[in-house]
Amino acid sequence: MPDMLVKLYTLPPLGAELEAMRRQGILIRRARAYEQSRVREFVEAKFAKTWADEISVGYANKPSSVFIAIHDGEVVGFGAYECTARGFFGPTGVDESMRGKGVGRALLIACLHGLHEAGYAYGIIGGVGPAEFYTKAVGAVLIEGSSPGIYGDGLKKRS
Repeated sequence: MPDMLVKLYTLPPLGAELEAMRRQGILIRRARAYEQSRVREFVEAKFAKTWADEISVGYANKPSSVFIAIHDGEVVGFGAYECTARGFFGPTGVDESMRGKGVGRALLIACLHGLHEAGYAYGIIGGVGPAEFYTKAVGAVLIEGSSPGIYGDGLKKRS
């Protein structure tokens, strides 16, 4: 899967995204260190153990580079940046029951604002799945010749 490039200086405002989520009873915020186990359990159960490994790096960043979506006191989504490589967004995921509500977009924009606040002008979305989503949400463009990119020479999955 290819990577995508995002201009961080033209991002949609974060405040409007957070308020739209609040109106639906969803809180988007940075994950806290003492929540790492709960978030990891969510990521492993709903997505992949490798993604849970990846975001563990984000907890070591100061401030944390892991954002979570909370609904009724439970984690329903996550987004992270600067976990596998500097300037990279990902991984990210939203529970199936919460998709279509704008949670993924809000997490994406929160993380990309985090990259911009760290001083980057551009961010990279690594190994994208839904390229159309990223183009529509933040104007991301495909980086030609970027597949398989940083994820291309990983360890084989165990059965």
